[in-house]
Amino acid sequence: MKIVVINGQNHKGTTHYIGKMLVDKITTEKEIKEYFLPRDLNHFCSGCLACLKERERCPYWQDKEKIYNDMLEADVIVITSPNYCMMPSAPMKAFLDLFFTNWLSHKPVKEMFSKKAVVISTAGGMGAKKVTKLIANNLVNWGIPKVYQFGIAINAANWQEMNAKKKTKTEKATTKIAKKLSKEKKPKVSLKAKIRFSLFRWIQKANFGASPYERTYWEDMGWLGKNRPWKEK
Repeated sequence: MKIVVINGQNHKGTTHYIGKMLVDKITTEKEIKEYFLPRDLNHFCSGCLACLKERERCPYWQDKEKIYNDMLEADVIVITSPNYCMMPSAPMKAFLDLFFTNWLSHKPVKEMFSKKAVVISTAGGMGAKKVTKLIANNLVNWGIPKVYQFGIAINAANWQEMNAKKKTKTEKATTKIAKKLSKEKKPKVSLKAKIRFSLFRWIQKANFGASPYERTYWEDMGWLGKNRPWKEK
């Protein structure tokens, strides 16, 4: 099983600790690639929209390409981000912006429709679940059919200072998610996801997309016809 971990911070704090805990519990044979933001992708989207023509035209493609390719090859994508001011970290938000082309409304990638993902966040107080929800919403709109979330208020500065009850809760939650991720079977695309895809297919077919390059992409993929990304090998 190929796993890519993208951390929304450079330091190895509680959020990273829980992400590693989860990955360590996945029981199948694993190949793990790990990235830290902003160390491994230190850019903000410039809004030039060059990626709508071709992904490779992004001015930061040289730095994005390895992460992009590892995500395509991965069976599981794990994303971690601490809660900063009730939001994901700035580097994580920048990461999502830099890959906005993956959204169903633009140029979705067929490989995403066969993946599982997990989003993990911690907060000293409130906000962790808000962070996981925002990131998960991005991944769902990439076409990923199964996205698990775990957010927890640690009420501490680090894992060592967390109380026993919260540590037990975290252990149980990561064990439960890891068991689901350990299954080799690919997740099914839900009816809701298929309806969402059909909506954006209609938008592209009606020429209501953000650019003509998107419609050409959908045509080339055969999605304006009978092809569907979850049916392709």
